[in-house]
Amino acid sequence: MRATFTPWLAAVLCSATAGLAAADEISRPQTADLAVHGDSTGAIRADGHAPIGVMGDHMHKAGEWMLSYRFMRMGMAGNRDGTDDLGLTEIATTEPNVFFGTPGQPPTLRIVPTEMTMDMHMFGAMFAPTDWLTLMAMGSYVTKEMEHVTFQGGAGTTRLGEFTTNSEGFGDTKLSGLLGLYDDETHHVHLNAGISLPTGSIDEMDTILAPTGMRPRIVLPYPMQIGSGTVDLLPGITYSGQAGPVGWGAQYRAEVRLGENGEGYSLGDLHQGTAWGSYLWDDWISTSVRVTGRSLGQVDGRDSRIVGPVQTANPDNHGGERIDLGFGVNLAGQEGVLRGQRLALEVQVPVYQNLNGPQLETDWTVMLGWQFAFGPFSFD
Repeated sequence: MRATFTPWLAAVLCSATAGLAAADEISRPQTADLAVHGDSTGAIRADGHAPIGVMGDHMHKAGEWMLSYRFMRMGMAGNRDGTDDLGLTEIATTEPNVFFGTPGQPPTLRIVPTEMTMDMHMFGAMFAPTDWLTLMAMGSYVTKEMEHVTFQGGAGTTRLGEFTTNSEGFGDTKLSGLLGLYDDETHHVHLNAGISLPTGSIDEMDTILAPTGMRPRIVLPYPMQIGSGTVDLLPGITYSGQAGPVGWGAQYRAEVRLGENGEGYSLGDLHQGTAWGSYLWDDWISTSVRVTGRSLGQVDGRDSRIVGPVQTANPDNHGGERIDLGFGVNLAGQEGVLRGQRLALEVQVPVYQNLNGPQLETDWTVMLGWQFAFGPFSFD
């Protein structure tokens, strides 16, 4: 029988965390982490984990630990509104400035982003106190850079100059529990239930080039901030399966904002679904193909400090829908000091974007990751 999971069902399942945590055992076969135990021959399957871009994809046996490091770089260039591309002069002459009427604000957008890169260093740890529960913590360090063109005065297409803004710092901290729901020799299902703590900054500042030629130092718009500023729920559910050299899986996860932050706004809720297939070429190497769909809402509320003739200052110009296609490779060490260690790479490119624009569009995302599983240890 096939089960259908929807975002509301995932949220309901998340509420079962407290009840499951009180249970002493779960009536299903124990889940073995192939990174430590391998298959029946002792080999470690490279496809024992999902593509590296999938978070919270696997569980561990009681007493096992796993440390991880991921590096992600995302590149964005060019602007679009909905599914239509927009040129720089088109934005500067036709897109309205929502702050027009405020002293010094022109009627159209006179500052236009041209490209952006984001680097994220993610540090994770997983520990399984029981076979049916795996705990996970993840922190990050984020750097962002955005290029802009400034058009002169309040009208026309004369370029005044270009400038770059930068921000960096520690991001929000995510704490999660993975709770096993079903496991047999082929199929595995677990619940993802977590919370994100607002440890990332929402006060980042930098110097810009204004249409007047002045260079004020301002609070940067929403995409250049490091954190959400809110406590966020992280519900989700994950399914995976293996048969011979073929592996597959699917995951739904969300980020649901709880109220507004101290500056009077909250980022849009994120809902994301992904599905993947993999092929094991040998015990130590597998490749994967993955498709991901995501929906991100607009910013709710407004930071009164963020005002300017630039699209990123408008809370409505955020979020939208995107579908990405990803290609990955997983490597698993088999012997000696390499046993239990994994190295993985995944590249994703958008195949569809419908943005609440005008916004910069995403061009590509690359993630490289290392994982090291060890144990189990007994604490009796």
